[in-house]
Amino acid sequence: MTDVAVIGAGPAGLMAAEVLVQGGVRVTVYDAMPSAGRKLLMAGRGGLNLTHSEPLPQFLARYREAGPKLQAAIDAFPPAALRAWCEALGQPTFVGTSGRVFPRAFKASPLLRAWLRRLDAAGVAFAFRHRWAGWGQQGRLLFRTPRGDHAVEARATVLALGGASWPRLGSDGGWTRILAAKGVVIAPLRPANCGFTVDWSDIFRSRFEGQPLKGIELRFGAHRVRGEAIVTRTGIEGGAIYALSAELREAVLAKGEAMLSIALRPDLDRDELAKRLSVPRGKQSLSNFLRKAAQLSPVALGLLQEAAIGAGLSLSALPPERLVGFINAVPLRLTGTAPIARAISTAGGIAFDELDADFMIRRLPGVFAAGEMLDWEAPTGGYLLQASFATGVAAGRGVLRWLERS
Repeated sequence: MTDVAVIGAGPAGLMAAEVLVQGGVRVTVYDAMPSAGRKLLMAGRGGLNLTHSEPLPQFLARYREAGPKLQAAIDAFPPAALRAWCEALGQPTFVGTSGRVFPRAFKASPLLRAWLRRLDAAGVAFAFRHRWAGWGQQGRLLFRTPRGDHAVEARATVLALGGASWPRLGSDGGWTRILAAKGVVIAPLRPANCGFTVDWSDIFRSRFEGQPLKGIELRFGAHRVRGEAIVTRTGIEGGAIYALSAELREAVLAKGEAMLSIALRPDLDRDELAKRLSVPRGKQSLSNFLRKAAQLSPVALGLLQEAAIGAGLSLSALPPERLVGFINAVPLRLTGTAPIARAISTAGGIAFDELDADFMIRRLPGVFAAGEMLDWEAPTGGYLLQASFATGVAAGRGVLRWLERS
């Protein structure tokens, strides 16, 4: 019998395990994958964005309606505490120009290796290739393993199985059925920080798939986001799209589509752009003229032409003033979300009303939950990992209090 079983070897689960072992209890971490932190390593391939340096009130607002539910956990383990924790692992951090916080080594692997060494030295046990299948006889945890079913008796359990994005890395959302069968209310899992589908023409798709739209501004309702987007075979994705994904997703779910407006030259003064476009183009093709006058990239020109055809307009027939307006308000019809398996993260999960202040599931005494299993979402920029770490700490501390009371 182990004191506490932690199910899920991602950031939330490993952090809960660390808090627990420091509290003097025996901990075993179970995971369906052959090793720990698979999704963390994937997230850190282009640089591990741990957290963000902005003031805490603005930071908490990034979690939208879930902010008040997460506030106590993040207040107790804020970005400064996460940076100090990294420093103690021999992995100092730095703040990038955007305010994002990264380990100085930049990648995830040095941090994860140092963390696992410390957990091992502290006595945390690991059991890989153990896929959680719920509870068996006498309330024991049931795992499917290559050697057959394995039942585990534990005084308490921390569930940290993640959402349903990138299932090949271990988070497939299969836990939702297990908990729903126990009466736990779960908001449907939906893609977050995701791309969207667009009905591109074959010509546009074949020519511009994989091309970036740089220096653009996306507009949707009252929301404005500067950044980049990338044309994909089935639609559009990228940092600026992810920042609006919650609003766009809800519109698509409610109406079947979302109309996005793209400003291709948001930094260029409207009158200056109109002046440039009023110059006679002579024998130049329209594409060459726009490329030089408006400094539009080939993919931006392609998008402009794609939108004009869709709107039944002829770019060459538009007067300069209308053309200026079109360049900085290109309509793009989004027809759906990209598959949840390709999303960076997921929305939905265990409703916060199902949890007590210690992150214990009220219907399941002794069972705690943390990380992306909970019903919250956040943009990229360090917010996802910060909340996963913080709720892992909160669940671990909650278990210690519960064991003490028990």
